[in-house]
Amino acid sequence: MLERLWAGWRSEYVSGFGPEGNNAPTSSDSIFSRILASGLPDTETHIVHRGPLCFVILNAYPYTNGHCLVLPYRQVANLEDLTNAERDELWLTVRDATVALKSAYAPAGLNIGLNLGAPAGGSVSQHLHVHLVPRWVGDTNFTVTVANTKVLSESLLSTADRLRAAWPDVDQR
Repeated sequence: MLERLWAGWRSEYVSGFGPEGNNAPTSSDSIFSRILASGLPDTETHIVHRGPLCFVILNAYPYTNGHCLVLPYRQVANLEDLTNAERDELWLTVRDATVALKSAYAPAGLNIGLNLGAPAGGSVSQHLHVHLVPRWVGDTNFTVTVANTKVLSESLLSTADRLRAAWPDVDQR
């Protein structure tokens, strides 16, 4: 059983979207759609970047520091449901997020992928999103082995600030 370290600062994030919070949807809208409709500033919702059709948000429950998600504004479940313009911007934004993560964190590698559908591990399967997870040699460290606990050394606010500062200039693509 994987234990968790207490991180009380996450409570506000988890419960902050909608009257019942993140874990009790009041409609078919995904948590991402509810965040977008919340009217809250990007600094509170941990949105790192906004493009015309897609945006980047930090994972509320990151595997490592810098774990972010790239997704279209429009709630679609499958790759084939994307318009050509959404598809093109999604992958360009994945590329830009990769550049920002490498600049901000200097990871030894990255895991980049999608979980399409609940059986594939998609926890928000109604809204397609691409995970970008920075990785380092030995990043599973001893606490996972000995205490079944992951330690994240940085708040979401700090992570968002680092990625915004490292985001590539559109003119330099």
